[in-house]
Amino acid sequence: MNKYIQQGKVLFQKLTPKLVRFWVLLKFFLLKQFNKNIYTRILFANVLCFVLCITALIGIFDFTVEEITYNKVEQEALRKAKRVNFALLEQDNLEWLVPTTGEDDSTIDKKQGLLTFLSDVFDAKISVFDGEGNIVATSAKQEVVAGSKVDERFIKIISSGETMTTKTNDSETGDPVFIASIPMGENKDTIKNGILLEIKTSKHDPTINKMRLFLIVGGLFILLIVIFISVYQALYISKPISRLATSIAGIDSGNYLVRGDDTPLDEVKTLTHQLNKLTKKMQKIQEQNQKVEDERTQLFAEISHELRTPLTAIQGFVEAIQDGIVQDKDLRDKYLEIIYTQTLHVNRLVDDILQLSRLESGSISLEKVPLDLVSITQGLIMSITAMAQAKNISVLFEKNIEKAMIMGDIDRIEQVIRNLLKNAINATENGEIIVKVETLRSEVVLTIKDSGIGMSSEELPRIWDRFYRSKNQRSNAKHQGSGLGLVIVRQLVKLHQGKISVESQLGKGTTFYVCFPSLNES
Repeated sequence: MNKYIQQGKVLFQKLTPKLVRFWVLLKFFLLKQFNKNIYTRILFANVLCFVLCITALIGIFDFTVEEITYNKVEQEALRKAKRVNFALLEQDNLEWLVPTTGEDDSTIDKKQGLLTFLSDVFDAKISVFDGEGNIVATSAKQEVVAGSKVDERFIKIISSGETMTTKTNDSETGDPVFIASIPMGENKDTIKNGILLEIKTSKHDPTINKMRLFLIVGGLFILLIVIFISVYQALYISKPISRLATSIAGIDSGNYLVRGDDTPLDEVKTLTHQLNKLTKKMQKIQEQNQKVEDERTQLFAEISHELRTPLTAIQGFVEAIQDGIVQDKDLRDKYLEIIYTQTLHVNRLVDDILQLSRLESGSISLEKVPLDLVSITQGLIMSITAMAQAKNISVLFEKNIEKAMIMGDIDRIEQVIRNLLKNAINATENGEIIVKVETLRSEVVLTIKDSGIGMSSEELPRIWDRFYRSKNQRSNAKHQGSGLGLVIVRQLVKLHQGKISVESQLGKGTTFYVCFPSLNES
C-alpha cells in the first residue's frame, strides 16, 4: 500500500509543473484572445457573465428547492409522528403511558409488532423512549442494542410537552435523516414516554435532478442566444470602427475625407467628426509645408541664379587679368572697377538674404521706443541730398505737423525710409521727389513720391517678390540692387504693425505709402 502511495506522490510531483505550465499558457491565450479586439471582448465578457449568472442561479435554485423540500419533509415527519401517537394511544391494553418494567415477552412482541406495522404504514422508523431516554420499543429492533438511549435533547420534550424536528445525516450513506420527536400522551399529566419518528430521504431526489437538468438545458439554449446576440452586437460595433480605420488608412494616399457619418452610433459619428477636423488641419499643415518647401527650393534656385551672374563676371575679369590678356592700364582699371562693383553687389545680396531670413524666421527683435517720424525723415533727407543732387533731383519735404509720434525701432524705421528714398533716386533722373508726413485718423502716413520712369500695371504686383528688379534697375548696372529691398521693407513695416502700399504709372512716377499706428491714439 505504501508503495502505491509513494508512486502516486512521485507521479503528482512530475505532473504538477506541467499542469502549472499548461494553466499559464491557457491563461495567456485566453487573455490574448480577450484583449484582441472588440469582437472577442464582447463575446468573452457576455459568455463569461452568463456562465457565472447561470451557475449562481443553479446554486440558488438547489439551495431554495432543498430548503423547501426539507422543510416539507420535516412537517410531514411531525404530522406522521402525531398520527403514530394517536394510534398508540388507542391501544389501551398495552399501557403505553406508563414505564415498561417487568413486561412479559408476549407484551413486548405485541408492542414490537404494532410499531413495525405503523413503520410500514408511515414508511418511517418509530421508537418509543422513557423519561430517562431509554428506548423501550422500536420498529427496528435489530438496529437497537440493549441499553440504547436517545439524545438528551429529545428527553426534554417529555417534561416540556413540546414537539421537535431536526435533521441529521446517515453515517453510512450520507443521506439526510429527518427526526420528529413528540411527547406520548394527551396532556402533561399523562406524559411518561416520547416518540421518535425517523424518515430517510435520498439526497439525489429524481425530481430535483430533473428540474436541475431542465434548468441546465434551458441555460445552454439561452447561452446560444446570448452568443448569437453578442456576435451580432460585436459586429454591429466593430464594423463601423473597421470601416473608419480603413478610411483613416487612406490618408496616406491623399484622401483626407474620413467617412463614417452613415453609422447610427453617436460615438463613431463624433469620432469621425473629430478625425475630419484633424485631417483638415493635417491637410493645411501639409499644404503649408509643401508651400514652404517649394518656396525654399525656389529661394535656393533664385539665390544660385543671382550669385552666379556676378561671380561669373568676377571670375572672367580676374582670369583675363591673370592671363595677361589685358595690357592696357585704363582697360585693367575698368575691369577692376567692374570686379569691385560686382563684389559690392554680391556683398549686398548676401547681407539682404541673411536679413530677410532672420525677418521671416522671427529671430529679429525690435527695441521699440517713442519716435518722431517727422524728425527722422527730415534727417534722412538731408543725408541723401548729395546723392540726389548728383542726378539733378530736388527733394522736397512737406510737413503738415510738427511731430508725428510712433512706437518703433529707430534703426529699422531709418532702414525702411532710406531704402524707399534710394529706390526713388535710382528711378528718377532730372526730376523731383516729394516726401510728406501727415496724421490721418489713428495712423501716421509717410508718403514718398518720385517723378521717375514708373512701372506698368503688370509689373507693379511683382515688386514684392524676392529678387525681382524693375526695368529701370535691370537697365542700370551701376545702381543694380539685390531685388530684396522692398521685401525687407514690407517685413519691417509688418513688424511695426504697419502697412505699405504703392501706386505707379509708367513714365509718370511712383508713390509709396507707409502707415504706422499713431502713438498718441494708442
